[in-house]
Amino acid sequence: MNLNVRKTARVAATMLGTLALGFMFTPNASAGCGSGVGSLGALNARLLSSTNAPRSANAQADKGNDAAQPGGADIVGMWAVTFTAKNNPPGGPPDGAIIDEGFAQWHSDGTEIMNSSRPPATGNFCLGVWEKVGRSTFRLTHKVLNWDASGILIGPGTIREEVVVDRSGNKFSGVFTIDLYDTAGNNIAHINGEATATRITVD
Repeated sequence: MNLNVRKTARVAATMLGTLALGFMFTPNASAGCGSGVGSLGALNARLLSSTNAPRSANAQADKGNDAAQPGGADIVGMWAVTFTAKNNPPGGPPDGAIIDEGFAQWHSDGTEIMNSSRPPATGNFCLGVWEKVGRSTFRLTHKVLNWDASGILIGPGTIREEVVVDRSGNKFSGVFTIDLYDTAGNNIAHINGEATATRITVD
């Protein structure tokens, strides 16, 4: 594939992604602002592991995951995140539809920031807070502001995630919900789905 063909394919993919996001949330708004043992993620987890980390109530599940249990080091870092629709009622986005993609940073102080693929004019950054709730399991709440393309505020929104970092420390997966509101506080959209992510490193 020559350079011109590759460039055209990238442009087409970008346009299709933008159109898909617009279609998914019309007429309301979209919400955006999810290797081996020697990997960076696994190394961080071992270095910052905590013997006081909470244990899962499911002993059998614990037995299947004998990696060191960090106090949050396994989630800290930068991630490429994808949100995919799943189990929505009729009229909602179909299973497999990409709701959003972007880059998220989970910080050691329990805060998080995401730069999503939404057009910047509609609000493509969201801020969150997280906590560890089990073995390599984390709960996150984002707060977002949604604007239409003309710069009028539609209202706030909340994105919630519960994700599990795998034993490599370089991937996580879990579930998310999105709730969007108008400026009067009325819920105008609710979306369910799956969040997946891959760690971004300096390599």
